[in-house]
Amino acid sequence: MNIIDIIVKTKRKEKLSREEITWMIDSYVEGIIPDYQISAWLMAVCFNSLSEEETFYLTEAMRDSGDKLDLSGVDGVTVDKHSTGGIGDKTSLIIAPVCAACGLRVPKMSGRGLGFTGGTIDKLESIEGFRVNVDFEDYINIINKNGAAIIAQSGHLVPADKKLYALRDVTGTVDSIPLICSSIMSKKLATGADCILLDVKTGSGAFMKTAEDAQKLAELMVKVGKSCNKKCCAVITDMNEPLGNAVGNSLEVIEACEILSGRQKDRLYDLCMILSANMLELGGFGNYDSCLEMAKEKIENGQALEKLADMIEAQGGNRNTVYDSSLFAQPQYSLEIKSDSDGFISQINSEEIGMSALMTGAGRKSKEDTIDFTAGIVLNRHVGDAVKKGDVLMTLYSSTVTDLSFAGERALNAVCIQSEKVTVGNVLINTIK
Repeated sequence: MNIIDIIVKTKRKEKLSREEITWMIDSYVEGIIPDYQISAWLMAVCFNSLSEEETFYLTEAMRDSGDKLDLSGVDGVTVDKHSTGGIGDKTSLIIAPVCAACGLRVPKMSGRGLGFTGGTIDKLESIEGFRVNVDFEDYINIINKNGAAIIAQSGHLVPADKKLYALRDVTGTVDSIPLICSSIMSKKLATGADCILLDVKTGSGAFMKTAEDAQKLAELMVKVGKSCNKKCCAVITDMNEPLGNAVGNSLEVIEACEILSGRQKDRLYDLCMILSANMLELGGFGNYDSCLEMAKEKIENGQALEKLADMIEAQGGNRNTVYDSSLFAQPQYSLEIKSDSDGFISQINSEEIGMSALMTGAGRKSKEDTIDFTAGIVLNRHVGDAVKKGDVLMTLYSSTVTDLSFAGERALNAVCIQSEKVTVGNVLINTIK
């Protein structure tokens, strides 16, 4: 086979065979095909897309490019969840213990954050002693004992995606739905869960800016999952403002504990109950409505919070952290951001809030950067809320940035205030099964 022929076929909108796609991916991973030729093919995909069949073949080839996890040692049905990312998205920290308390097995391999997006692994590392690097045998044992484990991605899983994503990032070829689908689904399929729930975000703080694009991506990912004999479901959810109140690592863990304790019930709580119910339904625990009630009950009776404590303890952290937020490192500096007018909040630009949090030290601008786990932003107001001039909209925190005024100015500019109250839409936009 010849990579030039493959590039030309995609350029001419001619379909590639499974053999051609598999050969191309294997040859690229082995270093036979150079970056510049794969870059040309990726650009052709961005212009002309891929058929559903070609996307299936690409996902399979990427999945099979490295190791695949065998979760047969887990006692029970396993369900994994993937979110396409968003500002303040700490749902994994909430739904894993909720579902585990119901008897579901939740094996979760998560990533670190880069830029304004937060990583679940970074959040968990804000808990002193918490081990994100766990060998496979311990991983299985923790899941069997506690129902859930969240660890860092490790081993030789999907090397094709690592190479392709790095190339897409520097060649302007990230925004292709088939390429996004194959990147996400190859990793989810390689990690071995029986069922997959996909949380596809849309809005200002999401990669999919429109509900239409989110719908296309969600539908395609569900089809790919089912083509590989996985039970799969997707929910399309709103990310037009940060999710919850906290943006930042320890701040988000503390907020997750507030949700699990039953003290905070808002859009974040609603979303986590929706996700938990869908995961339980995929796992065969009943219909959606009964699973929703089951998830809520585990928060009300305290079992979900106890499960998080168990998970933290099993991975080397102090279980008392979930009950006492003072056990986290405390920020040294803070700055209140106040409203400069009366009115109603009509918009909070999630991406700008994320960039402001990055300026406090809560994220990485490059992979080598060190995160300040105490840094971030806590929002006091949300879209639809009435505010008066001088009201505190949010507070910025840091232990490394002494002058938070620049981050504060950017955060303030992310908030739009108008004279008339706006209607706040539902956090759930659609479900694809």
